[in-house]
Amino acid sequence: MAQEKSLILFSVLALVLLVLGLVQPSLGQESGARKFKQQHMDSNSRHLPNSNYCNKMMKKRKMTVDACKPVNTFVHESLTDVKAICNQRNIRCKNGQNNCHKSRSSMRVTDCRLTNGSRHPNCKYRTSPAKRQIIVACDKNRVPVHLDA
Repeated sequence: MAQEKSLILFSVLALVLLVLGLVQPSLGQESGARKFKQQHMDSNSRHLPNSNYCNKMMKKRKMTVDACKPVNTFVHESLTDVKAICNQRNIRCKNGQNNCHKSRSSMRVTDCRLTNGSRHPNCKYRTSPAKRQIIVACDKNRVPVHLDA
């Protein structure tokens, strides 16, 4: 009886580990895409950001919790348009990987740079709206996971 219970428990444990092994890689990919959206996408901005935009957004998107993130860019285009960049030809990323893609057209973005002398927890940013081509790194599912430039 005890051996039977042990065999059943072992079988259930093996099944759980097998399922986790299949699910975990896709969770990692999803978290890269989710992090990209959290840190870089702001499709709802319809007009030019004001000078306080970066201070608000960096805090809202939790990029000032443990430290002040020195530089970040928000993209003000639809996620569909940004995902479509992943269908462009591959180019080399800054880190040497070959999974980056450059947008064909210019996109509305806002660059946020930490101001000189700004220290955590009082992170202060300079807001610089621009319109330019962007480069994104995409995963094997053709989803953006990193803003390279």
